[in-house]
Parts: sequence; C-alpha cells; structure tokens
Amino acid sequence: MCLSLTGQSALRRFSRWTFVVLGIWLIGLGAYFVFVRPPLLPEDLRYLDSSATQIEALLPRLAPWLSNVFTVMGGFIAGAGVLMILAGGHAVPQSLPGTGAALGCAGLLTVATMSWINFALDSDFKWLLLAPAVAWLLGLVSYGVGSHRDE
Repeated sequence: MCLSLTGQSALRRFSRWTFVVLGIWLIGLGAYFVFVRPPLLPEDLRYLDSSATQIEALLPRLAPWLSNVFTVMGGFIAGAGVLMILAGGHAVPQSLPGTGAALGCAGLLTVATMSWINFALDSDFKWLLLAPAVAWLLGLVSYGVGSHRDE
C-alpha cells in the first residue's frame, strides 16, 4: 500500500506541474500573439504563393486587421493558460469532480488542435507545437492513472 500511495503522489505531482507549466506556456504563447507575431509568417506567404509586398499592394489594410485578430486570439490563449494553471494548481491535487474531463476537453480544444492544424498546414513550427500537446497528454494520463489508484 505504501508503494501505491507513493506512486499516486508522484503521478499527481507530475500531472499538477505539467498543467501548471503548460498554462505558463499558453500565457507566453498568448503574449507572443499579442506583442510579437507578425501579420504573416513566411509559411503563410508560401501558402499564398505571394510575397509580403504583393499582399500589401493587393490588401493594404490586411496587416492592421490581422494584428487585431491576433491580439484577440492571444488574449484567449493567455486566458486559457490562466485557467490551466488554476486547474493544475488546485483542481488536480484535490481531484475535484470533473477535473479530468475539463482538462481533457481544454487540451483537446487548445494544444492538440493547434498541433494537428500545424501539421496539416506543414507549418515551420509543427514539431515545436507538438511538445505542448504531448505534455498535455502525459499530464492527463498521469492524472487519470493517479485518480484511478485513489479508488
């Protein structure tokens, strides 16, 4: 029984810190979208088969519009990160009802979807963006196994 409690405790700690770190990463990604991300990345221009100059000549108001879109998107990403930290820091250790389902849905709708779409687009960042999806999955599995051991 002592080994089981030790294993459960380690799994719970791993899950907790995985979600806290993932939340911090999401806040950082949100900040990137708000403050740093250019309107069009090199991969966007490749997909459009155009240069930035051509796009600017054809659609001169696109860059400011996309800046607004990415500011809103970055805010939502950072907000999801704040909630991920709250869930990881408080709901995971307490094993609150619905925690696994909420973290599962949140990760599926955020980091897993982002990773999948970046692979579908053959993004330059696809491998980098796979890491948070894998971390989320590991955190979710460790939470589920740790919670199952509680029963």
